[in-house]
Amino acid sequence: MGGFRKAAKVPYPFEYASYEQIQTASPASSKAMLAFNSAQRAHQNFNENHPTALGAMAIAGLKYPAATAVLGAVWSVNRVIYAVGYTNGSEGGKGRYYGALWMLAHYVMIGMAGKAAWDLAMA
Repeated sequence: MGGFRKAAKVPYPFEYASYEQIQTASPASSKAMLAFNSAQRAHQNFNENHPTALGAMAIAGLKYPAATAVLGAVWSVNRVIYAVGYTNGSEGGKGRYYGALWMLAHYVMIGMAGKAAWDLAMA
């Protein structure tokens, strides 16, 4: 993340390069700012989904440890693919779809956690 910020020359504490900054910058600087904004969005998406993934893994792992471990690994690897694809400026962020399998793993883990919690509550 720091490399994108440094290349875009966006100082702390600003979270993103503004629309005005991008529009008035040189083409090279504008491209760096767009890449920085994409990296920030990928990072924010990770921050939004990480707590529920960890919670689902903790609960689902009580009843389905092997399946949860596999799904957790799928989630982790695909989050990296998602972030790299999102920051790839040549595709305009469409590269994030290569890592979209994280979402399937995420929802399956949430379902497994719900089932495990239900079974524990009914026992």
